[in-house]
Order: sequence, then C-alpha cells, then structure tokens
Amino acid sequence: MASKSPPPDLSRSALSALWPMKAAQAAAEYGIDAWQRSILTMDVLRERGNQYLEHTKSGKPPVLVFDYDMVLDARELPKPANYALVRIKPDASHAKTDPKKRPFVVIDPRAGHGPGIGGFKMDSEIGIALQHGHPCYFVMFFPYPMPGQTIESVCAAEITFMKKVNELHAESDGKPFVIGNCQGGWALIMLAALAPQQVGPILLAGSPVSYWAGVEGKNPMRYSGGLMGGTWLASLAGDLGHGKFDGAYLVNNFESLNPSNTYWSKLYNLYAQVDTERERFLEFEKWWGGLFLMNKEEMEWITKNLFVGNKLSAGEVESFDGKHRVDIRNIRTPIVVFASWGDNITPPQQALNWIPDAYASVDEIRLNEQTIVYCLHEKIGHLGIFVSAGVAKRETSELASALDLIETLPPGLYEAVIQDTQPDMPGLAYLEGRYLIQFVPRTIDDILAFDDGRKDEQAFEVVDRVAQINQGLYDTFASPLVKAMTSEASAEAARAANPSRMERWGLSNLNPWMFWVQAMAENVRANRRAAAPDNPFTKAEREVSGRIEQSLDRVRDVRDEMSERMFKAIYEAPWLAAAVGLGGDALGRRGPKSATWEQDELKRLKRQEIESQFETGTVVDAWARLLLYVRREENVVDERPYNLMRRMIDEMEPEHRPSLAAVKAAMKRQAFVVALDEERAIAALPGLVPEMHQRRKGFEAARKVASARGKPTAHQEERFRRVASILSLDAPVRPRRAA
Repeated sequence: MASKSPPPDLSRSALSALWPMKAAQAAAEYGIDAWQRSILTMDVLRERGNQYLEHTKSGKPPVLVFDYDMVLDARELPKPANYALVRIKPDASHAKTDPKKRPFVVIDPRAGHGPGIGGFKMDSEIGIALQHGHPCYFVMFFPYPMPGQTIESVCAAEITFMKKVNELHAESDGKPFVIGNCQGGWALIMLAALAPQQVGPILLAGSPVSYWAGVEGKNPMRYSGGLMGGTWLASLAGDLGHGKFDGAYLVNNFESLNPSNTYWSKLYNLYAQVDTERERFLEFEKWWGGLFLMNKEEMEWITKNLFVGNKLSAGEVESFDGKHRVDIRNIRTPIVVFASWGDNITPPQQALNWIPDAYASVDEIRLNEQTIVYCLHEKIGHLGIFVSAGVAKRETSELASALDLIETLPPGLYEAVIQDTQPDMPGLAYLEGRYLIQFVPRTIDDILAFDDGRKDEQAFEVVDRVAQINQGLYDTFASPLVKAMTSEASAEAARAANPSRMERWGLSNLNPWMFWVQAMAENVRANRRAAAPDNPFTKAEREVSGRIEQSLDRVRDVRDEMSERMFKAIYEAPWLAAAVGLGGDALGRRGPKSATWEQDELKRLKRQEIESQFETGTVVDAWARLLLYVRREENVVDERPYNLMRRMIDEMEPEHRPSLAAVKAAMKRQAFVVALDEERAIAALPGLVPEMHQRRKGFEAARKVASARGKPTAHQEERFRRVASILSLDAPVRPRRAA
C-alpha cells in the first residue's frame, strides 16, 4: 500500500502570493452579490409602492390575517363615525368558538395608521382568543372620517358596539374582555368609565394615559408639545387639510424618534437579507403605509385633552353632555396594564402614573372596590407589544387565560409576574402550558419608584397654559386666513407630498424609471450568486452599517438632550409661570384629592356593610373566608391553587356546585371581612357552617388547595390548627347511635 505523500511545504513567500488572489476573488464575489442585492432591494421597494397604491385603491381594508363578518357599521348610527364592529371568523387551524365563552373585543389604535395590527399575525391577540375558543370581535375604522365626526361620535359608537356584543352573548360566562392597543387604550378607558356595566376586564396594551410622566434624560416625545408651542400646530395642520388632519404627520413623528432605524437600519436589513426578508418587509409596510385621516375637531380634542392637557389621568375630561366627568375610578371591572421598558412611545411611567394620580394609597383602591394589575416586559418595543408572536404566546396568552382568576382577586394593586416552569416545581399538574403566572401585591410607592420624581411635571402645567393662549391667538387671527387660502385640491396635494406617501408612490410603477428595475430583478433572481457569509467584504459591510447606526443614534441622543434642555429652560423658568398666572402655589396641584366628606361617608357605609357580614353568609362564603385566612404570608396569588379549586368545583355534584360568579363574589366579599378583623372572621365560621360533615369536607378541601403550591408553610400550618380548633375538628369523632 503506497504511503501518502507529505503535504507540500509552502514557504511564506508562496502563501503571501496567494493572498492577493483570494482577496480579488472575495472582492469579485462580494461585488456581484452587492450589485444583485441592490437590484433586488429596489424591486422590493417598487413592490411596496405598488402594494401601497393597490391598498389605497381597495379602500385600505384592515391588514388582518383573519376573515371577518360585519356586525355593525357606525357610519349608519344617529351619530355617525367611520368605525365598524366585525366578528372574526376562525380558520381551520383554530377550534370552533363557543358562544357561551367570554367574548374578546380588540380595539386597534387610530393614530395615523389603519386598523389590523392587533390581528397582524396568526399568533396575535386575536389568535390567542380563537385558540381558546372565545368568540372574537374587532373594532375597525375606515380611511376618511364622517362629516362632523367628533371623539364623542367615536365613543358613542364604541359603547353601541359593546351593547351589541353583550346582546349577542347574553348567556356567556362573563362580560367581554376588551383589549385597547396604544391609542385604543385611552378610548377604552373612556368607554369603560362611561358605560362600566358593558365591559368585563380591560387590557391597556402600551396605552399612554399619563402623558406628562417620564424620566429625565429619556422619553423625549413628551417634550414635543411644549417645544411646538402647544396645540395650535395641530389646528394649523387641520386647516391646511381643509378640515381634516393627515395621520401621516403622526407617523412622521414616530419615525423621527429613531432616525437610525428610519433612515438606515430598516432599509439596510432589507438589503442585507433581501433573499429572505421580502415577505416580512412588505407585510409590515402594508400596515405602516396605510395612512388614515381624522377630522380637525378630533385631533384638536386629543391634543388639548390628552397630549398637552393630560386631563384623562387627572379625571378632568367631561362627558359629552357635560353632566359627568370621565373618571377612571368609575370603572367597575379589573384593569390590566401591559407596558414595556423598551417602549420609547409609551414608557411604563405614562402607562401607570394614572394610578397615583387617582389614588393616594392602595387602601383607597380597595375602598373603591377596584382591581388593578400591571405586567412589565423587559425590552420589547412599542409595536412589539401588539405584533410580537413571542409576546402573544407568553404575556397576552397568560393574562387572557387568567381572567377568571383576575376577577377573583381581592380589590387592590398587583403586579403580574410570569415565569417559566421547572421540572421540580410543585403543582405542575395544575398548570396548562410552560408558564406560571402569579399576582404580587404592590403599593402606590412601587409605582412611583418607576419614576425619578414628579416635580418635573409642573413644567407641563405651564405648557398647558401657554398652549391655551397660543390656541386662542391662532383661532382668532390665523385660522380664518388659512381656511380662506386652502381647498380640497390643495389639501390632497399636500397629502401626496408627505414623505411617508411620496417614498411609496415615487418608487412604484407610476415611475417609468422603475420598469427596468423589474426586468433586471427577474434576471438577477434567475442568476443569483450570493456571497459566502464569511466573506471579508460582507463582514466589513456589516461593521460599517453598525458604525452608521451608532452615529445616527448619537445624533438622536444629542438632539434629545438639547430638546430637553431647551424645554426646561423655557418652561421651568419662574417668570414664564408667573406670566401665565401659575406662579407660587398654583403649580403641582395634580394628584389625588384630599379626603372629602363623601369619601368619609363611603368609608363609614363600607365598614357598616362589612360589619353586617361577619356572622352571616353561605357555605361558599365560609370556604372563601377560610382560604383567605390560611393563605401564605407573602399574600402572593398563584394560579395553581385557583386552577385546582376550579377542578374541584367542576367535579362536584351539579346540585351542590356553586357558580363561578358566586365564588368570585364570595372571595371579594370575604377579603374585606378578613382584612377588617380576621380573628372575628374566623371565630364566626361555626355559625356559617353548622353541619360537622360540611366543616370537615370544606377544611380538607382548603388544605388540598393550599398544598397546590407545595407543602404548606409553618405559618399556614399554625392557621390550619387554629381553624380546626375553632371548628371543633380536632375533637374525636363520636359514633352515631343506632336507631
């Protein structure tokens, strides 16, 4: 057998002679790849432009991946609005919906873009509802507002929608679960406050409610209203639009927040991965480029009452008849808030600071019998809250599946903590899926700790006053002139010239220079020669891209810092506050009002009601009282005991089985009783359960439920012994006498 010849001994000079050849080969490979990617990228942009034109021609329908049926068209209501309620039709991948299950309603944001982001993907808020068999409805809107349409018209339409959903599901096991995405969240708050009997639990997903809140050095968007001089620019835009406000202006503002993504990263990612990125890019751009209009009056109301006035958080928005205030404290069902630390449009402070605005303490929340739950994501961006499949599968799914538990929570403030399960975790048999959700009691101080203090919000009170002055000057002197110089034709021309539209139709087939792009792209796809991933020039390209992105981020940071400094220099100046009549003690009056005689009377009546319930109640009340008494010392509410309790109830004989509504009501009732005087509450248990066999059965059931999280703690064991003694369960069982 011949031996292998040794490898050739290449000298250093021979190796160095090969480097230019390899470099030239890599350069040629990269050059061809880069040129082909350029052509393919231009062709995708051409397709985006054609898609924009086609979407516009078809009336800009929702970009939902689900089919739907029209239920109500608000354009036909007495107060018409360009909104509609549709019912989502499940496809073959989803289970058949159960009309007796709680219906889900998704309200999408009307903030420049069209509807559909809440059902943009199969794994979405709508998809989660359908997977669990819930009937699902979607609140959509049309591109053009109705003549004379106001925010009042929109809110009235949404209340009508909720009445219709309740009518269609009168026998469901709960009121509708309503999700408000971004701007749809504050609209949902108004709906729930004005018609609290029409909604079940509500979820505010990335919804700004406290617009002045934020952290110094971050959240620059909150300064824009002051730096523009208030609300008058929105009115000017409405007048230039011949009575309509172009949503493209809002999109322009969103894009300016992150210039590195807008002007580089988004397009570079398409260019770098054009072979695989085309479909995802076009799918998202269809929604992002679907620009809608509002009436001038609608945008004026939003800027005056929300963006600049911040009246919703303070409870200063009046109902449309002027007889009531839109007070968040009027909402009777649980409020769930989902926000993210990675959201630069709705940071957690803006999503949560309405809580300390409305309540001075958790005791006030409890007194108002309100349940508030919040859940914070570590890094997902604003759109990811509604679009990300990961968020839909984890946070949205867990919160949706825990609705009954949330409705059972005693009134108060909680943080929802979602964690992965572990193989050695107790009670895995009582969980569905890979996650465990727990509700941890929190305080108002926990919410305030997210902020760096609220003194900085005093400057926004000055902004509000300056905005009112500037608005009055504009309405009196400038608005009549602008209206006289505009027409529908000039408004249409201005809309077409907006960069968000021009970059689309300008690179579509309307541009004759794009025809050669299509022809060349077909040829490139037939002869595609992609460079190797380890090509040194490809690596250099990625490094250069990273440097460009970093540079644009630095420009953004400098701009934001300068904006913040300018804002503070203007609106924190004592002379300006005094000039607009806000000097001295006039600033900083926002927040919970001091106790009034009405609140004192409410406390007295609530205590009187609780006092009457110590020695009275049903067996369900007694069991609820027992469970609350023997809960773990940290008072964390866990889904495992609740799920076990539901199974035990389902296994009971129908004639003895309590309804879920009765259990929820009993838990809330007894939470007040135990909180007021737990010793008296437990001492009264024998009177509520006179039969010994019921006592034993309930006691054993309570022990089983308490063990769903693992072995009871020493604290729980002591309490169980105390209850057993009070119920005489530790006495020997006497045999029954023969008849």
